[in-house]
Amino acid sequence: MENNNNQVTGELKSGNKKQVRLFYCMECEELARKVAAHSQLITLQSINWRSFDDGFPNLFINNAHDIRGQHVAFLASFSSPAVIFEQLSVIYNLPRLFVASFTLVLPFFPTGSFERMEEEGDVATAFTMARILSNIPISRGGPTSVVIYDIHALQERFYFGDHVLPLFESGIPLLKQRLHQLSDADKIVVAFPDDGAWKRFHKLLDHFPMVICTKVREGDKRIVRLKEGNPTSCHVVIVDDLVQSGGTLIECQKVLFANDAAKVSAYVTHGVFPKRSWERFTQKNNRSEKGFAYFWITDSCPQTVKAVENTAPFEVLSLAGSIADALQI
Repeated sequence: MENNNNQVTGELKSGNKKQVRLFYCMECEELARKVAAHSQLITLQSINWRSFDDGFPNLFINNAHDIRGQHVAFLASFSSPAVIFEQLSVIYNLPRLFVASFTLVLPFFPTGSFERMEEEGDVATAFTMARILSNIPISRGGPTSVVIYDIHALQERFYFGDHVLPLFESGIPLLKQRLHQLSDADKIVVAFPDDGAWKRFHKLLDHFPMVICTKVREGDKRIVRLKEGNPTSCHVVIVDDLVQSGGTLIECQKVLFANDAAKVSAYVTHGVFPKRSWERFTQKNNRSEKGFAYFWITDSCPQTVKAVENTAPFEVLSLAGSIADALQI
């Protein structure tokens, strides 16, 4: 124990780093433990997540007095509307406990793809969520930092008010690291399913050859076509921020194989996969056609991570190290 304390003291002196007390929701326990394992400066804290008989939350923050004057963070997962209220109740309370600073880590901003109105009456729920988070109380250290990974549209930073400081991080460095480990790393081509994904990620992947697909309308159908680039004889990796049903990725894959790609893989930061739609990508469901060589996701959606564990072609790239680094900003 004495050696550990000396190491922590040394880290604080050498880098002026801060000790962080990390709370987490129940879904994120495994990810929180991985984050804490990356740094002895991060200490896990606990919350009693209970409910009254009527279903409303009965919550208790353990050792609340001990976090006074400490840097505090909360790791959240807004996986469904049902869990958002209980987590917001904790998020709104922690900054008021006289903490030195407060950071909210919300790896997946769930309403990010609903960011615009196309006709009067549309509700941009991304703006609603940003307004809710913008009202987190200010701590003694100032505005709350909100860490989000690969938000669907970068302009959503302007949805947040001045009471919070949004910090937008990316899972792409994890993908780049993994691609360099592949035996065919010199044959990698990055593909984008549409122009939006290209705009979002191409600068982070500009040292790879690129392919861009596009959707064109033919009658009542929208068909995926190859817009530019050459996938011939290459291992093509489709990159996007999130996946829901996966229909676009599958259509993209078919186009790439039709243009003589040797292998096709996919990466998304957020594997949402409602209604177990990930099952359509498993090898047992792709016997009659070429499947994905790899399907990389991060652990931003904990429920998906548990569902696809040890299931080919899925492979999880953990955000834990990146989150640990972000907590020192």
